[in-house]
Amino acid sequence: MSENDRYVVKHPEGWAVKKAGAQRASDVTKTQSEAEIRAKQIVSNLGGGEVRIQGKDTKWRDSDTVSPGNDPNPRKDKKH
Repeated sequence: MSENDRYVVKHPEGWAVKKAGAQRASDVTKTQSEAEIRAKQIVSNLGGGEVRIQGKDTKWRDSDTVSPGNDPNPRKDKKH
């Protein structure tokens, strides 16, 4: 896990972008899509890393490596 990684998680006011272990959110948006875009911007500005997206059921539904991060499964990740 990289210091730059961020998570998109459900929040009482919508969806939050959080760093692992952080109590406060980096950003809170109304939609999951907006939070995912914001998380990718943050990770990109930090030099790349992983963005993991949590579904409404609290299970991880997706993840994406943001360049120039190191994708651990480059051939399997055909979604992005």
